[in-house]
Amino acid sequence: MRAISLLIIMAAGLIAEPAFAQNPPAPTPVRVRGTVEKLDGKVLTVKSRDGQSLTVNLADNFTVTALVKKVPADIKSNDFIASTGVKGTDGRLHCVELRIFPAPVPAIEGQGPWDSIPDSTMTNATVTGIVDAAGGQSVKVNYKGTESEFIVGPECQVYGYVSGDPSLLKPGAAIFTVAQKAADGSLTAARITAEKDGVKPPM
Repeated sequence: MRAISLLIIMAAGLIAEPAFAQNPPAPTPVRVRGTVEKLDGKVLTVKSRDGQSLTVNLADNFTVTALVKKVPADIKSNDFIASTGVKGTDGRLHCVELRIFPAPVPAIEGQGPWDSIPDSTMTNATVTGIVDAAGGQSVKVNYKGTESEFIVGPECQVYGYVSGDPSLLKPGAAIFTVAQKAADGSLTAARITAEKDGVKPPM
């Protein structure tokens, strides 16, 4: 009987062990768009664009960036860009806004649905070529070995990234960040893009 009891306890331990060994759930990315209500130390309170008041905990090494206005002629081959586009009546992707990074960011490379405007697509990629096209320029890009292209016309807003600092996180300033949502619902962000000199993050 004692031997049987020991086997049951051991079996229970083997069943329970994987549960204890499992990693905690991975954080969920959450896009936060809105205006700053206040910054208290490393706790940022944001009024989101849908009217919610959100609390975002800033990472110890958080950075603040801003945007400056550029023009389509500033887009060059080998630039790493992020572009919001929508499909036009011609079936091609047309740029709504485009941001030029100072250096490649492999972690965000890719293309997929976006939510800044209805039915939009985000393309994060390296520019491989620019040619004239009807309605503007056709910008060819590559991400993770996949090629894509989109039209950059006069309606496309072009920006470049510049360094910022926490002083930009003042009440009323527009911000954008991709925060990580933990299992307990708390939000943490390591990078904030903030309004500077009237130029607001369009993402």
